[in-house]
Amino acid sequence: MNVHVKYRVAKSKLAQAVIVLLAFIITLPLLAIIIYIFREGITRINWTFLTHIPKPVGETGGGIVNALIGSVLIVLAASVMAIPIGVMGGIYLSENKNSRLSYWSRLAVDVLQGVPSIVIGIVVYFWIVKPIGSFSAFSGSVALAIMMLPILIRSTEETLKLIPDSLKEAGLALGLPYHKVILRVIVPCGMSGIISGIMLSIARIAGETAPLLFTAFGNPYLNTNLAKPMQSLPLLIFNYATSPYDEWHDLAWGAALILLFTVLLLNIITKLTTRRWNVQL
Repeated sequence: MNVHVKYRVAKSKLAQAVIVLLAFIITLPLLAIIIYIFREGITRINWTFLTHIPKPVGETGGGIVNALIGSVLIVLAASVMAIPIGVMGGIYLSENKNSRLSYWSRLAVDVLQGVPSIVIGIVVYFWIVKPIGSFSAFSGSVALAIMMLPILIRSTEETLKLIPDSLKEAGLALGLPYHKVILRVIVPCGMSGIISGIMLSIARIAGETAPLLFTAFGNPYLNTNLAKPMQSLPLLIFNYATSPYDEWHDLAWGAALILLFTVLLLNIITKLTTRRWNVQL
């Protein structure tokens, strides 16, 4: 009996060791990417880099302030468009689990989540850019908003499904209208998952390049007009990294480091925010 117990304990410890080893191995690619980009990009970042627009070809110096501001504006506009629709869509699917419309809506969300980003960019190009005859930051925001919707809808739906029906029944029993029960009882209880979905969707689109190639297009100058072409960090990295100029390569490495740490920061904020809003049910 003792031999059998020792064998099972040894087998369990071996399995734990293998799991720990595999967990460490899957972090190696991420660590390698972070270290390499940090090593290449940290020497390029300074005050001028963050506050000036790029210099013309052949001149040293310059910065990426046009891409920084452009990325913030494009992502902000996309969030304003996508968050209300995504959250309301998730609420509808969680409250109407078995209806025919819910089934087809859920199927559409799943299909949309698998659509390549470049295809969304092409579609938005024919929807907005070609009819108005000009590239614009607004069209880029529309493409990114479409990409945000599946994450927002599914995260909201799955979060609200975990909330006990007794909470809704208690609110209705107290005489609250249905919409107030949803907005003042159900949604606050699921705020952790909703905020997590919002932050993850923003992190998802922050590094997208393909849709912006067909929509925002890029701009070497500082522009805050959403109706005009606008630069962003992913576009700048793509254009400068594929150029033959060493000065632009330096800008691309610095921009890549900033973009990488922005995405990491968004994920860290997601963890902290969800912990802050976590409600024990």
